[in-house]
Formats: sequence, structure tokens, C-alpha cells
Amino acid sequence: MLEYMSIMEEAVSTLNQQIAARVSELRAARGLSLDAAASKSGVSRSMISLIERGESSPTAVVLEKLAAGLGVTLSSLFDPPANSAPTCKGPVSRYGEQVEWRDPGSGYLRRCVSPPGVSQPMQIVEVHFPPQGRVAFETGGRDQRVCQQVWVLEGEIEVSVGADRYRLIQGDCLAMVLDRPTMFYNPTPNTTRYAVVIASETFTKR
Repeated sequence: MLEYMSIMEEAVSTLNQQIAARVSELRAARGLSLDAAASKSGVSRSMISLIERGESSPTAVVLEKLAAGLGVTLSSLFDPPANSAPTCKGPVSRYGEQVEWRDPGSGYLRRCVSPPGVSQPMQIVEVHFPPQGRVAFETGGRDQRVCQQVWVLEGEIEVSVGADRYRLIQGDCLAMVLDRPTMFYNPTPNTTRYAVVIASETFTKR
């Protein structure tokens, strides 16, 4: 048991370091200081600094705010930095190589299914959402139009998009645009499993 916990802690630390390098890379590529990134994302300067040093295990809510401020999707923060060799080479993403991350806030488990080394406008994520789990993303408009479809594979999930609320059961698929606050809630006593397909395009605000 102790050995298993040690392995899990090491995996979390490694992923935190990867997220740290990726956030730092994206911020530098956009020429943003820590203060500017904090202003655009709504995440404090000190928290961004901790994330970039790999000294924090940020929640999904914090990472979503940071991703929006950097002009990318949440999934993009789990990609390996450009200067590192991707664990997945080529167009196939093997199950054993896919990155898993558990949100320390809600406990939901997120698996990045898409090959990280392939440049395409869509990404696929698999989520295991715990019983009675809830996560609310406050992010509204952003510098890119992000479309998302949620396809329930097992169980039920409630999704709120702005003032609209949808209760989805196995087999249902919800199409949405990430331009309003969004909340996911599992009202059942069982884990819900769903797939998320995300596509984004950059546009110029007028």
C-alpha cells in the first residue's frame, strides 16, 4: 500500500512539473509577465508563480481560468512542452501512455485521449466523475471560440451552461460553446463516465 501511494505521489509530482513547464512556455510565448497573466486570467500572481515552479496542485477551476487567460483550452495545459520529447509519437495514442489527472477540488479523473504530438483542432478527453461531485467553471468569453460536446458513456450528469441546465443520461450528447459559466454535477450515488470532444478556433474580438 505504501509503495502504491509512493508511485501515485511521484506521478502527481511529475505531472505537476509538466503543467508547470507548459504554463511557463505558453506565458512566455505570449510575452505576458506574471502580473499581466494574472490580470487576464483572474488567477493571482502568486498562484501562477507556484504553478510554474511545480509547487502547487491547482484545481480544475484554477487551471481553466489560467487556460482561458492564456488563450488555450484546459486540455492544452496537459500537453508536454514543445522542447520535450512527447511520450506519444505519431498519430496513435496508446492507452498506457495517456495522461491521467485527478482534480484535487472535485475528485474527478480526467484522461487525455488524443495524441499530444498531432496538430489538429480537436481534442478528446475521458472523464470519470465521482458521486455527488460538482465543479463550476466561472470562465466566460475568451480570445478563441471553443466548442465542446459531452457524450455520456455510463451514468448521469447535470450540466449547466449559463442559465440553461441539462440532465444527461447514458447515450445522450450535449453540444455547447464555452462562452458562459459552466457547471458539472453528478446527482447520483454512482460514478459517471463521459467523453468530451473539444474544438477551438482563434478569432479577433471587435
